[in-house]
Amino acid sequence: QVQLVQSGGGSVQPGGSLELSCAVSGYISSICDMAWYRQAPGQERELVSGISSDGTTNYTDSVKGRFTISQDNTVKTLMLTMSRLKIEDTAVYYCAARLKSRRWTPCLKYWGQGTQVTVSS
Repeated sequence: QVQLVQSGGGSVQPGGSLELSCAVSGYISSICDMAWYRQAPGQERELVSGISSDGTTNYTDSVKGRFTISQDNTVKTLMLTMSRLKIEDTAVYYCAARLKSRRWTPCLKYWGQGTQVTVSS
């Protein structure tokens, strides 16, 4: 019953901003880590940004300084704030989370359904 439900996305002009959300539904014991991936047409899925259980974040070089990943543990929601968007940011964006159903169970990876981000003039 665990699901990652994404919202946000859409079409914007270069230089614009968008915010993506990913909410974890269903019962979980804890979130191990969460991340955003994206996949452009004809390209492999790439890691955009991740946030670990200790709050450490990382970003792929192409989005550093423009994207911000954040997590609200009280509502189990992952956010990606994207600013100064570029045409090359156009892709389907996926959230992912490694979750524990119980403290003693392993972290298992779950994926959101994906949402389209299109940056064009």
